Parts: sequence; structure tokens; C-alpha cells
Amino acid sequence: MRAARAIGANDARIIFLHILPNALASILVAATLGIAGAILTESALSFLGIGVQPPTPSWGNILTAGKDNIDIAWWLSLYPGLAILVTVVGYNLLGEGIRDASDPRLKR
Repeated sequence: MRAARAIGANDARIIFLHILPNALASILVAATLGIAGAILTESALSFLGIGVQPPTPSWGNILTAGKDNIDIAWWLSLYPGLAILVTVVGYNLLGEGIRDASDPRLKR
């Protein structure tokens, strides 16, 4: 950054050419991990009964309804749980893929 400042680069040029490309990968990974965390948090709170209330569909509400019939209809809890798992793992893999694709250190 001092070298760019020494040759007369302004603040906008330093931000867009030096700082932003190096920080973009971390920001994108954090955003996708945040989405996955929000999905897990919402479904957990709905499962416990303190999130989205039952008329509104939510994976946590579906899991709560399925746990009452787990002995005779186990799939009512299995498939919503697998949907949560696949979605969260998918967002995590998407974030890692974006990081790998946009990391300037890996382009060499």
C-alpha cells in the first residue's frame, strides 16, 4: 500500500485494486456461512417452539410435528432433517467454492 501511495495512487484505486480483492474471498465465505448458521438457528428455535409459530411452515416446525409420530412414521422427521443437512452443507460448500475461485493467491 505504501508503494501504491508513493507512485501517486489515490484512495479509491488502492481500495479497489489492493484491499478489496484480498478481502472479497473472506467476506463471501463469511456470508455463506452466515446463511447456513441462520438456517440452523431458525430451524432449532422453531423446533423448540420459540421461533416461527406453527401455522407458518418451517423445517423446525415440521420436525416438531414428526417427533410425535417417530415410532410409526419415522420418515416425517428424517426427510426434513436431511433437507436441513443438505441445505447447510450445500451453503458451506458453495462458500468454499467461491473462496477457491476468487482467492487471488490461488490464481497462480
